[in-house]
Amino acid sequence: MKRRHFLNLLGLAGVGVIASPVSARAAGSRSFPGNPDAFAVLHDTTLCTGCRKCEEGCAKVNELPAPAQPFDDLSVLENKRNPDIDLWTVVNKYQTVVNGQSKTIFRKHQCNHCLEPACASACFVKALSKSPDGPVTYDPKLCVGCRYCMMACPYYVPAYDYHNVRNPLVYKCTMCADRIRAGKLPGCVEACPVGSITFGKRTDLLRLAWGRIRSKPDIYVEHVYGEHEMGGSSWLYLNAVPGKDLGLPALAKASAPELTIGMLGSAAMITGIAPALLAGVYAVSKRRKNAADQEPAGKAKEDA
Repeated sequence: MKRRHFLNLLGLAGVGVIASPVSARAAGSRSFPGNPDAFAVLHDTTLCTGCRKCEEGCAKVNELPAPAQPFDDLSVLENKRNPDIDLWTVVNKYQTVVNGQSKTIFRKHQCNHCLEPACASACFVKALSKSPDGPVTYDPKLCVGCRYCMMACPYYVPAYDYHNVRNPLVYKCTMCADRIRAGKLPGCVEACPVGSITFGKRTDLLRLAWGRIRSKPDIYVEHVYGEHEMGGSSWLYLNAVPGKDLGLPALAKASAPELTIGMLGSAAMITGIAPALLAGVYAVSKRRKNAADQEPAGKAKEDA
């Protein structure tokens, strides 16, 4: 799409907002209600050994390039990492205190596949969307490279290929959506040798998680991270310590569309009003300039 054409469409969209603010507000909410039959993944961090097999499994099924440091090199765990264009999931190590004793805990970090994704809410071309079966998917053909998804994500997950000048795209975990549709497990789940990652329907995983909490209250904190945060997610965490101790942000229960609907509506209205305001200012300035240009000639004629 040519830039001028895109800006024209943006201006027309703004005019549409002024003409019909109610419909624009409804469209701006971009709500994604949870599907009770949707799939999810539960990561029990009390069982994770930090072996990085999940990273390897993800890279294998998604045909990602080999990392600079091999997957069996655990020295990378000494530094906190975020998912990148060539590594859609990473394991991080945290030193924390459990029952008064220092303990090392490992946590897998990838797209959390929110029920009402902030990334999809921020994407005005709908390149990101929540599928009914759970994954948040990405369509590179629609992406315009605005990177709003990166700014919107509370988990700092989407990665942008800054090195590809001709066709820069966004990359993130897809929850192996194609494999799920084919009846297979996500690559990371299939590769985990200790059973710390469980795949299934979200409702079943929540029952499983709360069952573990009730049966072992001395091991788990009474909270399933991802059950309610930001409207809930399709990736759940079961921990022995509060999520903030494992790099999980403390988030409100309200979903991203709920929190941003007012802002998005205002932005859209500003988009429509701004051209009219600028045109008015230009017209007034032009009129004053013409008057100023004509004034000396008029005055000279009057003096004559």
